[in-house]
Amino acid sequence: MTPSRQKEQAEAAQSRPGFGESPAHPAGLRDAEAPAARLRIEKPWLARIQEVVEKSSGFLLETQHPEGYWWLELESNVTITAEYLMLFHLLGRVDRERERRMVRYLLNEQREEGCWGLYYGDDGDLSTTVEAYFALKLGGEQPGSASLRKARDFIIARGGVESTRVFTKIWLALFGQYDWNKIPSMPVEMILSPPHLPLNIYEFSSWARSTVVPLSITMAIRPKLDIPNSQAIPELYLAEDSCFWASYVSPLQKLFFCIGRVLKWYEKRPLATPRRKALRLAEEWVLEHQEESGDWGGIQPGMVNSVLALHYLGYSLEHPAMAKGLEALEHFCTEDDRGLRLQACLSPVWDTALNCIALLDAGAPPDHPALQKSAHWLIKNQVLTGGDWQMKNCCDPGGWAFEFSNSHYPDVDDSAVVLMALNRIRLTPRDNLELCKRQGIDWCLSMQSSSGGWAAFDRNNTLTFLNWIPFADHGAMVDYPTADITGRMLEAIGLLGVDLSQPRVQRALRFIREDQEPDGSWWGRWGVNYIYGTWCVLQGLAAIGEDPGQPYIQAALRWLKQHQNSDGGWGETCESYRRPELRGTGPSTASQTAWAIMGLLAGGEGASVEVRRGVQYLLEQQRSDGAWEELHFTGTGFPRYFFIRYHDYRNCFPITGRCRLS
Repeated sequence: MTPSRQKEQAEAAQSRPGFGESPAHPAGLRDAEAPAARLRIEKPWLARIQEVVEKSSGFLLETQHPEGYWWLELESNVTITAEYLMLFHLLGRVDRERERRMVRYLLNEQREEGCWGLYYGDDGDLSTTVEAYFALKLGGEQPGSASLRKARDFIIARGGVESTRVFTKIWLALFGQYDWNKIPSMPVEMILSPPHLPLNIYEFSSWARSTVVPLSITMAIRPKLDIPNSQAIPELYLAEDSCFWASYVSPLQKLFFCIGRVLKWYEKRPLATPRRKALRLAEEWVLEHQEESGDWGGIQPGMVNSVLALHYLGYSLEHPAMAKGLEALEHFCTEDDRGLRLQACLSPVWDTALNCIALLDAGAPPDHPALQKSAHWLIKNQVLTGGDWQMKNCCDPGGWAFEFSNSHYPDVDDSAVVLMALNRIRLTPRDNLELCKRQGIDWCLSMQSSSGGWAAFDRNNTLTFLNWIPFADHGAMVDYPTADITGRMLEAIGLLGVDLSQPRVQRALRFIREDQEPDGSWWGRWGVNYIYGTWCVLQGLAAIGEDPGQPYIQAALRWLKQHQNSDGGWGETCESYRRPELRGTGPSTASQTAWAIMGLLAGGEGASVEVRRGVQYLLEQQRSDGAWEELHFTGTGFPRYFFIRYHDYRNCFPITGRCRLS
């Protein structure tokens, strides 16, 4: 990485079309769009492709870890690090030297306008900026500094603290900087609700569940750390508070608001026996869900909130659960010249499976030692124990999780990609590969929801009204089936030789058809956005042998072609989740260009000028070391509110599927 993000951004904008100013001459292959001089390629087309692919394959092989896995940074917004800094103040365990390196990171990530954003290129996010501002004050940044002054101006212009999201307000309340009474309720007594009732914790998504259970403990206790006046943030409040009721406009929202008022009344007068029982059960749940490595759910919100819950329940920092939890968080850290930062999650299983497929598509033999090493590592990491998914699915285990340690939450998306990779790697019979694959595909098939689609972590986790409760202002409380994961499963079904006459395949196809947008695209839940969803579906349909001449597939192919950029690439802004009219539009990126090309190839468009222009874009953008640049975030955590820059995407996807081009 470059010494600072500012330098990285400036260099990238100057050197690559689509990231800075538009190039004087687009890198296309159409005579009508580019001078003839731009059309000449020094080497024959396929020879040039092979050269690029070999260079990129070499880069991947060089970055493989000795154990057989790949693991690259999963970059997100600065709240992850800001909350990590806050955590140590709440625990009374501040390491000033370590904190100084986190402060350096926060300052390096600040925009010129004074704000911090959710993704590269956005116009700033209020909640993110408030958390970074407060963390900097805790970390010793002087209130009168230019950085804080500009941030404060941005915050006030966007509505101040009262306009932030719920999780930001909770963090501020822990330091006495926000009123607990004004935070929407999430009563710990919810854990007493039996699974057959709609408002039980297993109707929440896995990520919400692993966060909400420990957080409900903290919210029941309502702790408040006294801090010096110099670290307080009264300057971030407007003179008058915004009207709480005015933000609830729909009848459902107003109903939940009224329920919330009743819960607030109860919070002041909780019944002693149910409260004690709920706290005890929630504490047991948190302890039971901790991995031996110390992780909770493999994600920062679950880990940080579990550590805090145990802290407020009286656990010492030396208690094994606390010590392991803090050690696990430390393993999520990465550091370079930009400073020390915490990752929201680690993605070794995902990165490893994707890179195996990329190398196989690039021409690596199925018995290549690097691939065999990866296969052994993946087999070793298959999740063969129980988890929360069993609340709605009694099938035997067999999936894979995203992370190093997350046995409670395997997911369909990772499992499908791992299976597709293992299906092509050659091992000896004694490696139990066939048993592993059979257990894996059986588990994935069993996770199909009643609608015919697949979600990530749970089956039939579809009570979408939970996204409207006041606490859920991030809109991600449930894990409903989506087209991108359903397309992935269809691809796995086709490639692993599952009987296509099974009713489940027809149900999945019906789900895909019904979920298609009027313009032919599909929304992407786990990647940005419609380009990602459309690619996943087209690859799945091709794998099960769907006729690409069908009108609905042709509509998807037309949509991809219509959204190619003038430089030959494809790109889509994260803002398309808020503004669907922006779907398929944005600066070209290596990963999104590769997705679009693979989608067109899946539809039989390998000879199209759009594919050739897309490949030309990738050829021209490759770095000398075999990698590609990609500053834009093309991964999705929560649509609208949390995005990811996978540092592996720009390197594996451009060579994935290229063998079908020839």
